[in-house]
Amino acid sequence: MADMSWLYMYMPIAGVHIFWPGLVLIGFSVGVIGGFFGMGGAWMVTPGLNILGFPMAFAIGTDIAHIAGKSMISTMRHSKFGNVDYKLGIVMLVGTMVGIEIGAQIVMYLERLGMVGSVVRWVYVVFLALIAWMVFYDYAKAVKNKKMGKTGEHGAEGVTWYKTLHKLNIPPMVHFTRSGFTCSAWLPIMVSMVTGVLAGFLGIGGGLLRMPALVYLIGCPTHVAVGTDLFEVMISGLYGAFTYTLKGRIEIVAVFVMLTGAAIGAQIGTVATKYSKGYGIRLAFGAAVLCCMISIILKQVGLTAAAAVLILSTIGVICLMIIKIMWVGASQELREKKAREQANA
Repeated sequence: MADMSWLYMYMPIAGVHIFWPGLVLIGFSVGVIGGFFGMGGAWMVTPGLNILGFPMAFAIGTDIAHIAGKSMISTMRHSKFGNVDYKLGIVMLVGTMVGIEIGAQIVMYLERLGMVGSVVRWVYVVFLALIAWMVFYDYAKAVKNKKMGKTGEHGAEGVTWYKTLHKLNIPPMVHFTRSGFTCSAWLPIMVSMVTGVLAGFLGIGGGLLRMPALVYLIGCPTHVAVGTDLFEVMISGLYGAFTYTLKGRIEIVAVFVMLTGAAIGAQIGTVATKYSKGYGIRLAFGAAVLCCMISIILKQVGLTAAAAVLILSTIGVICLMIIKIMWVGASQELREKKAREQANA
């Protein structure tokens, strides 16, 4: 039988041998999926690393460090377009850092009890079920609107809880010029603390909850919310990386392997958005989230090999779909360009 040891890389801090092509695939997929959907793929990194063989605390710490590096580039890009409310971001950092530390301490406490893997996996199952519900609900709503003839920009506002929350007159009151509103400083601090706990506990950027929270609870315009959220993810990721490094729970070798894959994948995902049409790919994304959730359950019941095959094959398939969209779209564009040039010649 052929020697397959070259496919495994030793992680000196975690003290485990990891299937390195799996690491590259996870990093690449996070880049492709994040670049395409505008929604970070961090939800699959922590469970993916755990399924590949990382102890849960190492999976969380390594994921956070990986997020920090990835979001730094995106923040700089959004900053050029004026989409970052730095004042709001800095106020939120107070709550974010406290929240991350609380989340990290909970992980350390559960690790001492020997329960961290099980508890985090089940919380992830609930979290991924919520994301899948959001994706399928969004699809169902789009289909309903299409049948009713509602297309284009949304006419009326949806959830406007922030209007009530802005009336809370608890000093200090702060005006955020870039976002265009005034509210109690305690509102963004408390919202960021809750998302920070989630980020510290699950090893994600927290953006999946922080983005809607910025829009619906704080009242931030959507385009500014995207940039400000990325700024928060960058800082919270750096702080999370710092606190998990102090606790000796980050495998830096894995971070660099994944970032290499993510850097290539992000370019593909971003270009593919230009050629994406319809909601089919969103259904595929929802299906991928559900498969990730099932793989965590398989890992939990001891079927680790099946869990690894399911998560790696699922993210591989969705990446191939996105690459196909980019390839077909780019080829079509080139053909049309050539046809125009021949017509003009």
